[in-house]
Amino acid sequence: MDTILNSEYLTNLCNASAYLAMAFFIFWIGKLVYQLSHRTIDIQNELVIKDNLAFSVAHTGYFVGVLISIAGLIIGDSNGLVADLFDMLVYGLLSIILLNISMVINDKVILRRFSVEKEICVDRNEGAGLIEGASAVASGLVIYGAVSGDGTAPLWSIFDGSMGDFAHGPFVGIATTVAYWLLGLVLMIFTAWFYNKIVPYDAIDEIEKDNVAAGFGFSGALIAIAILVSNALSNEFVAWEYTFIDVAFEVGIGVVLLPIARILTDKILLPGQKLTDEIVNQDKANIGAGLIEAFSYIGGAALITWCI
Repeated sequence: MDTILNSEYLTNLCNASAYLAMAFFIFWIGKLVYQLSHRTIDIQNELVIKDNLAFSVAHTGYFVGVLISIAGLIIGDSNGLVADLFDMLVYGLLSIILLNISMVINDKVILRRFSVEKEICVDRNEGAGLIEGASAVASGLVIYGAVSGDGTAPLWSIFDGSMGDFAHGPFVGIATTVAYWLLGLVLMIFTAWFYNKIVPYDAIDEIEKDNVAAGFGFSGALIAIAILVSNALSNEFVAWEYTFIDVAFEVGIGVVLLPIARILTDKILLPGQKLTDEIVNQDKANIGAGLIEAFSYIGGAALITWCI
């Protein structure tokens, strides 16, 4: 019995080491892709010479997004070590590409009024850094839901002859992942627009003014919706109509959640104070109030996913 247990332990340890090594390799690829997509930025200079906190927040958010994406590849049933590692590699590379595309699109659409690179690297705008980092985290959450819920055969089945029917084949899994990601990206852009409508100030304008408190609130809204979208997408794929129903239901809850969470923040978490006054109507914005606002959105989204 002890021999069997030791053998299983060693096998699990070897498998875990292989998964970890692949994860670090994907991280390394992610770093290279980030450097290639930000050629005009001297990353080393921003991090250790200029001590640019705004860039550090954005840069760290990117790697958190990569980490969350990788989690979607690791969590779940194993199809065998070789099959798992091959899927991790292919979907990991796909996730990195999608994550970087998400950041570019979000910069051009959500933060289109100003140059994100200038705000972060020249002005050291920490609010803009927060949005950039939150955008990457939110994209990572959406990709996590996409890769963990496609319900198709592993990619390695192409080589071992176990592909099964076309509807659940490995290539369909890649197509489904990309479609899920695109759906999540559209919903994130909608959330940014909706959030700017429910707050009694122009959030984008405040972020351009280096308002870190406003950046926290905006970031929390993006991540909260991404949590709900990720939860809906992580269900095993059955048919597109069911996926759209799940996503519409949870995003609908999220749309209701944002204004309610903001009201509750005023009444419960900041009794006797107005959230808007703390964030924009005083000489120095209350960063703590913005952080509490972000927590109310993210905490509410987490509670909803646990209860559904």
